[in-house]
Amino acid sequence: MTDPRIVLRNGHVIDTEPEPVVHSHTDVLIENGRITAVGPDLPAEGATVIDATDRIVLPGFVDTHRHVWQSALRSAAVDMDLMGYLGVMGQLGARLGPQDIHAATLVGALESLDSGITTLMDFSHALHTPEHADAAVDSLRAAGLRAVFGYGFPLTGAGNYADARRIRAERLGDDDALVTMALAPLGPSYTPAEVVAEDWRLAAELGLPVTFHVSAGPVATQPVSVLREQGLLDVKALYVHGNSLDDDELKLIADSGGTASVTPSTEAMLSIGRPVTGRYRRAGVTTGLGADAVTSAPGDMFSVMRAALIASQLADDADQRLSVKDVLRMATLDGATALGLADRIGSLRPGKQADVILLRLDDLSLLTADRDPIAAVVTAAHPQNVDTVLVAGQVVKSEGRLVNGDLPRAARALRAAAAVVNGS
Repeated sequence: MTDPRIVLRNGHVIDTEPEPVVHSHTDVLIENGRITAVGPDLPAEGATVIDATDRIVLPGFVDTHRHVWQSALRSAAVDMDLMGYLGVMGQLGARLGPQDIHAATLVGALESLDSGITTLMDFSHALHTPEHADAAVDSLRAAGLRAVFGYGFPLTGAGNYADARRIRAERLGDDDALVTMALAPLGPSYTPAEVVAEDWRLAAELGLPVTFHVSAGPVATQPVSVLREQGLLDVKALYVHGNSLDDDELKLIADSGGTASVTPSTEAMLSIGRPVTGRYRRAGVTTGLGADAVTSAPGDMFSVMRAALIASQLADDADQRLSVKDVLRMATLDGATALGLADRIGSLRPGKQADVILLRLDDLSLLTADRDPIAAVVTAAHPQNVDTVLVAGQVVKSEGRLVNGDLPRAARALRAAAAVVNGS
């Protein structure tokens, strides 16, 4: 149960709206799962008090693109390019049964929570049967985090429209719930225009946003233009990657109100293309960050933020270089906006749901970081610094440990899934 009143007392509070700013010696009052006040010396009568002295308090991270089931294949595609990765995922992912998808998605979601990611977009594209889809949804709910379940279509063959309709009607019909739904088709870069039109009609029928990987080819070298020609740009869309798109394509995304997810760690590891974050931002596209694939890169937002920051410094144009404030906002409020959730998460604005994390400033890696907590979060912090995590006011990690679920059992199930993948 959610405590009706919680006070996070005397922390170094980072809010992100409208821009990241630090308030030292500040409290956060949470009532019935929502933030109701931020300020010094807030009343604590009848509340559970969490001492945030020597803690950085900030909104939970938002991971806008992650194949959560790939926790069963961790580091399986390192030193591979995109084509090598796709080959390995297609071969090994096909071996996973529903129970394996459940185990892998559960551990991937718990790993996210443990590192301060309170919301993620699960681009779930190993849904070989309806039972696989149910297993993925069940595990996201069991983990206790906020998630958008992206019902993914396979790399070969048609999407399972009937099962997507079933999941929408029977499992994920409430758009205000902790776990909601999106459609994750292959998109115009990888499928013919007539298939894209059918996929987009399904999304419109079900009232779902779409999210899809986008690049210049192999099917359409100007995939956003294809959407425009088909009259499909009015669908709420989250574009993933896009490194090889030209500036005209990015402008079409911006003009249509589309948003973007960049995954700088995996984009670099898979040789997808030059960093695109600065170009998206220059075009006016709201852009979030994603961990993408733990098969190729780390799964925590601290690593992703550093990758985004460092990669941006290599840009030829100064206006494409990111500051630590830019990066932190991308990992929080901009990510929430990209997912269509900025009305409920991404900042500490009173009225929003209380997705909040606390980092230990008295850890060796963060000692003296109170001088500039924003810079420290982006450049120095790591998952082991995450002391406390709340999702919708529910404490899901306390004093450095996840509080829900049977972690040894989850670990055993994941190892069993990995053994299936490895053929042992």
